[in-house]
Amino acid sequence: MVYKIAEASKDGGIIRNATAKEEAELKAQEVEDSKTYEVDLLKQVRELRNQKLQETDYLANSDLTMSDEWKAKRQSWRDIPQNFSTVEEYKALLKIDKDKTSPTWRQLTHSIWSKP
Repeated sequence: MVYKIAEASKDGGIIRNATAKEEAELKAQEVEDSKTYEVDLLKQVRELRNQKLQETDYLANSDLTMSDEWKAKRQSWRDIPQNFSTVEEYKALLKIDKDKTSPTWRQLTHSIWSKP
């Protein structure tokens, strides 16, 4: 990949190839941006997982008997950090149905979020 640098000037500017030093800096910034993006996705996944667990905490009260299906579902939510570890997997967990004609419009599409 050839990195290009745009430089503004009074006569409109130019676009030139990046120097080796500029290219190294741009590559380093891309790596840093990628790490930040991954951390942000993981944070979103964890927040969603925690929300789902909190929403179902009432099922764990001592005066209720939690079904095996709910136990398994809650365990699958707790296991998300161990079972999903790539940007692609995080994106799949956060995917939302965008089809306005669908009954699940604006809902998360990954099966891990569905109720048992």
